[in-house]
Parts: sequence; structure tokens; C-alpha cells
Amino acid sequence: MEIGYKLSSEEHGPNELVHFARMAEERGFSFAMISDHFHPWIDRQGQSPFVWSVIGAIGLATTRLRLGTAVTCPTVRVHPAIVAQAAATAAAMMPGRFFLGVGTGENLNEHIIGAGWPETDVRQARLAEAIHIIRLLWQGGLQSYRGSFYTLEQARLYTLPASSPPLMVAAGGPKSVELAAALGDGLIGVEPDRKLVRGFRKAGGARKPCYGELTVCWGKDEGKARRMAKERWPIPAMDASLAWELRLPRHFEAVAELVTEDAIAESIVCGSEPRHHLEALREYADAGYDHVCVHQVGPDQAGFMEFYRSEIIPRLKVGRKKAA
Repeated sequence: MEIGYKLSSEEHGPNELVHFARMAEERGFSFAMISDHFHPWIDRQGQSPFVWSVIGAIGLATTRLRLGTAVTCPTVRVHPAIVAQAAATAAAMMPGRFFLGVGTGENLNEHIIGAGWPETDVRQARLAEAIHIIRLLWQGGLQSYRGSFYTLEQARLYTLPASSPPLMVAAGGPKSVELAAALGDGLIGVEPDRKLVRGFRKAGGARKPCYGELTVCWGKDEGKARRMAKERWPIPAMDASLAWELRLPRHFEAVAELVTEDAIAESIVCGSEPRHHLEALREYADAGYDHVCVHQVGPDQAGFMEFYRSEIIPRLKVGRKKAA
């Protein structure tokens, strides 16, 4: 299993994100995933920089770290042709180090242009068409396309990487898993759901990578870590469907008032006990994930990275050697 670092655009400004990416590379994280939002989930998180500007800076600030979006919605506020161009440029700046993660998006970010928020099956159909357009443009040459949702008229990407970046697809249910297996180069999931990964493998993703996201709040005092997680990242303790449907940060804040510290502790690993972090990571490994990106909630990113560098990553490496 490879361990990655989550660059939380909702919690950190652009310069901080670049600094943290460089720090993650130095502390032994092999890859990072960066969120692509227009709004944060709640106002207390306080940030939401334009992800593609940040990615460009990270490309210059790092030399080994692989980086992907987790995830970009290429269907509503941004036309898939623009996402194709942005991702191609990022991949040209980071040869062999960039991947594009895509998904159906959230109302929170996509409603802003006034185009409405369609049902799940329509969002999935739009995503499938968007992926087709992105791959079409990555082929090079002049391209045109007329589909059910998008039109592309004589478009050509002149700046292309030597090879197209991997395109990962986020999934949370059977239909999206089938879409990810058929159209994606890998899977992105947010829970250690063995059924999800098994469905992806059976649907055509047998040899494709699976990326999972684990949220933690490292801190020497577990009680303080729980309170920090409740204040800054109550989302995992909410019903999953709310993440797709709620419209504004204040709506998430209203639901967050009902979230208890006990509920947070059940959904987020809090504290500094290595065993708890290792157990959570092994749940993802047992579910079939081969990459896990760890999201540290709160301001103490340096303490978290040092903890993982000294206490977690070496033990995972020892575990791999024993298994071999």
C-alpha cells in the first residue's frame, strides 16, 4: 500500500498548500490528492483557492511527489474541454507525476452558474460524456463532438504531455463503480468498502489502482483532536447523500449542529495512538485499496506528517516486507 497526503483546499490557502505538498514529499508521502472546490463545506474551514493555479505551483515546488485531483467535476461549472486543457498542462509540467480524478460533483460547488442540479443518473451520464471529450482532446489534433449534453467545435489542445495522464473516477455506488471500471484508469473511494472495490474489479477494473481517502485528526490530546475534528470537519459524520445535495456552507453548518463528538470519533481517527491509525489503514488494505490518501484535519499539518513519517509509514513498510 502507498500512503498519500490530502491537500485540503477547503482548509488551507494556496501558499500553504504548496508548502504542505513540498513538506509531504520530504516526509515520505509518495503522492498527494488535492480537492477541487468553489466553496468550502462550512465557513469555518475558510478557504477555496482555484485548484489549477495551486497545482501549477506544486509542480514547480516538488520533484517526486505524484499529484491528482480528488476530485474535479468536469460537467457543470467547468466545461470538460477546459478540464482537458488544464489537466494536459498540469501533466506537461509534471511528467509522469500528475493524474486527473473526476466525479459527478456536489451541488455545493456546481449550483453557482445557475444551470440547475440534475438527478444522479443524469449526472453520471454527463460524466461519461465528459470523460469521452477529455480523452478525445488528449489524442491531439482538431476535434469536434456533438453529444446529448456537450458540444465541441473544432478544438485542439496544442500543449500536451508526452503521454496522457491517468484518469481516475470517484464512485460510491454500483452504477458509478461500473462507470469507473469502464471509463477510468482507476477508482477513488472514501470508505473501506470491500463490496465497492470488488464490484470495480469484476466490472473491468481488475488491474487498475484503487485510491482511498482516510480522514484523521492527529493530536497528542485525543479529546482536543475530537473537538477539532467536530469543529473543522463534521462532514464524515453526516449522511453521505447530503454531501451531494446541500447547496451552501450554512446548510452543512446547520446539520453539523446535530453531530456529536462520539459520532465524529466513529468516522474520523482522532489522537496519536499509532495502533488506531494503522488499524484504519489496514481496513482500506483489506477492502482492496492499494493507495490511501490521509487527510489531516486542522492546522497542525507538520506534527501529523512527522508522526506518520516516524510512526506509521515505517511500520507499513515492515508489514509489506513480511508479507513478501
